[in-house]
Amino acid sequence: MSAQSTPSELRKRSPSSSPSGRSQKDRSLDSTRQLKPSYRPNNALRMTAIRVVVAGLLGFFGLRAAQKWGRSEVPDAYALCSPEGKIFTVDEANPEVECMVIHGSHFSDVGSLADIRLRWTAIPVRFIQSGAVVVPGISDSHVHILEYGATIQLPLEGPKSVKVVRNYILSDPDVRHNKSTFVEGWGWDHTQWLLEQWPTSEDLENDPVVRGRPIVLQSKDGHAIWVSKKILDDIEFIPEEIEGGTIFRDSNGNPTGVFMDSAQSLVNAPEPTHDQMEKRFGLAVRDAHKVGLTALHDAGFNPRSLAFFKKQAEEDKLPIRVYGMTYFNESAEYWGNSVEKVIGAGNNRLSARSVKIFADGALRSGGAALYEPYSDNPETRGFLRIDPELLNKVIPRFLRDGWQVNVHAIGDRANGVVLDAFEAALKDANVSALRPRLEHAQILAKKDMARFGDLGIIASIQPTHAISDMWFGEDRLGPERVKGLYAFRSIIDHGGRIALGSDFPVEDMNPLAGFYAAITRLSPDGKSPHGPGGWFPEQRMTRQEALKGMTLDPAYASFSDDQLGTITPGKRADYVVLSKDIMTIPAGKLLETKVLATVIDGRPVYGKI
Repeated sequence: MSAQSTPSELRKRSPSSSPSGRSQKDRSLDSTRQLKPSYRPNNALRMTAIRVVVAGLLGFFGLRAAQKWGRSEVPDAYALCSPEGKIFTVDEANPEVECMVIHGSHFSDVGSLADIRLRWTAIPVRFIQSGAVVVPGISDSHVHILEYGATIQLPLEGPKSVKVVRNYILSDPDVRHNKSTFVEGWGWDHTQWLLEQWPTSEDLENDPVVRGRPIVLQSKDGHAIWVSKKILDDIEFIPEEIEGGTIFRDSNGNPTGVFMDSAQSLVNAPEPTHDQMEKRFGLAVRDAHKVGLTALHDAGFNPRSLAFFKKQAEEDKLPIRVYGMTYFNESAEYWGNSVEKVIGAGNNRLSARSVKIFADGALRSGGAALYEPYSDNPETRGFLRIDPELLNKVIPRFLRDGWQVNVHAIGDRANGVVLDAFEAALKDANVSALRPRLEHAQILAKKDMARFGDLGIIASIQPTHAISDMWFGEDRLGPERVKGLYAFRSIIDHGGRIALGSDFPVEDMNPLAGFYAAITRLSPDGKSPHGPGGWFPEQRMTRQEALKGMTLDPAYASFSDDQLGTITPGKRADYVVLSKDIMTIPAGKLLETKVLATVIDGRPVYGKI
């Protein structure tokens, strides 16, 4: 078989060659009825029994021992089949199939084993192991790629962040012997410490190894940085206040070393080099492939990271699909009419056609903008990072200039303000051509829950945030307002579309952790503040909704649903082989599921097929 073989050359008989003029689907159905009468509905039990027997025979007669294909060994065309018919396509017209055919980088056919063997006679057929399933390529709708790589190098999650920094310095001779080397890390969370209090630069100075070094440490939610005294002293001017941010101070009014939200811009950290970004990207991609991710929506390109990804695309060095949101600095000039959009660069691996705007801060750090004061801190309602008047100017302007607008909003006030701005900007607009997104959409007033469906706004949500925040959510918001926190079902029931993500490195990268959280609203050990039934279980998603939220809905949210998101002939052959049937196994077993293979454009990037 030649690598240049066309589908017609590979097929012995194609229903499309029939002169009847009927659709391929109708002719395929006729062919199935004539050749395999047991496919009729009244023979469903017989087919189930046959599949069980076939699955056993396939395992017995050497298919388990068959040599699997790695990336370089995969033929140009092949069929992959499930003994139990467990290929979940997320295509409403054909939701579960036995087999799929990949030709080059695209899906070419789906159907029963009998039909595939009839239509494709010259291609090899492989079977996944019994009990495994295939799903479309999985997307994460909200991530921070390069930041994840930085986190892997210096992870700070846990109660002893200063000790972790000390150990990192001691482990690297170049850093240890050069006190001017910049040190950065990500992941500290003061709410998890024994004493729940904000860190200070003095905490770093108290350790003799750490003392005197330039150190910038990002919080877990990405909304605060903790800096060393050296960094603090190097800041030329620190204003008394900054709009949309907080400068933490001691009782004497001196900065303590923590800067929240917009105040982070006061800290001048050195830009990472190309080599550093390449290393961080490699670490992120390695781990993403291991957990079945084929596409990542990066929620915060800056000019330097955008240039990095464009260069990777130009050099054909993108082993994963990246959809970028370019950050809009509310204090800087408008750039929507001067920056060139990137669409489908690097063989459809990179697009950067959306803008990321911040409306407020985070719930964990108390920066989310609320209508009413925080229940555990009545002195504040959080704050908006952008003036509503400016928001109402830039949203329609970006939309007119052809950009997708994605706005970070966590508090109920922030979500309400952004929805108001979208409603005004989208009047008489073709929403499906614009596809605006609300990133996080965490706390919603009841009156706003229906507006996603009414306005056609995509809710980009992170289910693992829900099972992290459920432990302190009621303390922070009170017993009534907390009911609007992570109200997944309310959004869906009002016709809204949900795209799922993780916000890694803030939460676990594994998309199955998000799948589990969405359908159970339980911690991984099966607990919640409301018991084993789940935290506000009426807001759970179904497994079908969660799978769609990881596949087709992110594809729609990134303007790639014509190419990705389902296992459908003509689309790119991105798919994942999982060790367990995530659609039927007990929820408690979901996190035991392993990724057997991650495939992009028909070729494994992780595992073998």
